[in-house]
Amino acid sequence: MPDGANAILVRRRRRAQAAGPRAAFEASGNRPLAVLAAVFVLAQLVLVRPVLGLGWDEIVYVSQVTSHHPAAFFSAPRSRGVSLLVAPVASWSSSVPLLRVYLALLSGLALYVALRSWRGLFPARVLVVGGALFASLWMTLFYGPQAMPNYWVAIGALISVGCFLRARAGRSSPAVLWGLGAGAALMAWMRPTDAAYVAVPLLVLALVRRHRRMLLVLLAGLAAGAVPWVIEAYASYGGLGERLAEASRIQGGMGWQIAVDDQLRSLGGRALCRPCTGSMPSPLVIAWWFALPVLAGLGLTVAARARRLERSLVPLACAAMAALPYLFMIGYAAPRFLQPAYALLAIPVADALWHLVGTPGGAWRPVTAPLVALALAGHLAAQLAVLDGAVSRNAESRRDWGRTADALHRLGVRTPCLLTGHEAIPIGYYTGCSSGATSGNNENTTAAEILHTAERRPVAHLARAGGRPPRYARSWPVHRISDLDVRVAPRR
Repeated sequence: MPDGANAILVRRRRRAQAAGPRAAFEASGNRPLAVLAAVFVLAQLVLVRPVLGLGWDEIVYVSQVTSHHPAAFFSAPRSRGVSLLVAPVASWSSSVPLLRVYLALLSGLALYVALRSWRGLFPARVLVVGGALFASLWMTLFYGPQAMPNYWVAIGALISVGCFLRARAGRSSPAVLWGLGAGAALMAWMRPTDAAYVAVPLLVLALVRRHRRMLLVLLAGLAAGAVPWVIEAYASYGGLGERLAEASRIQGGMGWQIAVDDQLRSLGGRALCRPCTGSMPSPLVIAWWFALPVLAGLGLTVAARARRLERSLVPLACAAMAALPYLFMIGYAAPRFLQPAYALLAIPVADALWHLVGTPGGAWRPVTAPLVALALAGHLAAQLAVLDGAVSRNAESRRDWGRTADALHRLGVRTPCLLTGHEAIPIGYYTGCSSGATSGNNENTTAAEILHTAERRPVAHLARAGGRPPRYARSWPVHRISDLDVRVAPRR
């Protein structure tokens, strides 16, 4: 055989050997996605701890469906999706560990389904790395087993965008169309306004390209998810416009407000950054945030060269729309707000990372591959460190609520009872009391109603130590519990 032919055969054998593990990975079907989902569930149960008590927002959602505690005030921006999600457990059990395990398992299954909806659009290795990038963020691990809406908006976004692209690629089977509608419904079920932002690029593309069936399915899904929120707007707020206006007021007024720096500060483990003051987290903690747009741009370039630009451009456009209101339209931040954007960015970013570490022929790049691996290891270590701090701080604050509840019980404040004032909603839940406020975002009663309630059941007002109580509670006997002044209404 000629020397040239021998050289060609040698090169082919080397390429086949280099691509062997990668080809085997692609041939393994959905098993790598299932393994990723299982690891995600296990990480939640180990790192976030099922015994972590319910947080403030969780209490609002869970209390709507449990018979063990009075329902907390449900403000205009909230949607009933989370309450319905936890109802299969919370409606009959008050066990927080059971609820945590249920939500962890459900979030892992949801991640698997969401990534499967992208099969055929990207190689399996890209989907696994993209899923791992999203699942390993501290806010994803922290909120996965919690009764909060943002993770589920992210899952709905992944499903709807993946199914939309599959339908665009000619795979518009009934299952794909059902997935498109279900993903849109899930987003709107959890947070209708977030769903609207994510869906804008999909609606525009379907309209411009005259995909009538996809457009109708998408609109039907959004409408189905938003119907309960709209009905409640007319039943309790005087109309849809009034509810949107009230939601805007509670969020500080929607408008041009740059919250980019607030989001950066929140990456250090702050569940809510309002007001968002203090120093920035360590550069090691926030470096990934600045790498995201660079890697997303590289992923777009890789997709353009491979003649599959739309598969990366559409999720990037939806991610940008999902992030828009939380970066430029509200005056505070919470890291969970951007979870839908992070989920959609993860797949094009994973595509870019695979381009950096391997050649089209399947061989590893000897320089960039170790650097990328080192950077990812450092990023994971930083995320786990932030997660540990966030879990510890939140666990301590929730134990404080429990200790305050025990002290209130010793003062005779027991179910049925009413708490008002500072942190009345969470402390009321832990005490077994309903909560009331005469002003602020959770206003739901009046001073006269509070005094009338005090004639029939225990009522207490909570204030920071040394704080000035409202007029109706100034004559009540005061007790010091930790850093709170607790005034208990005298019984007649």
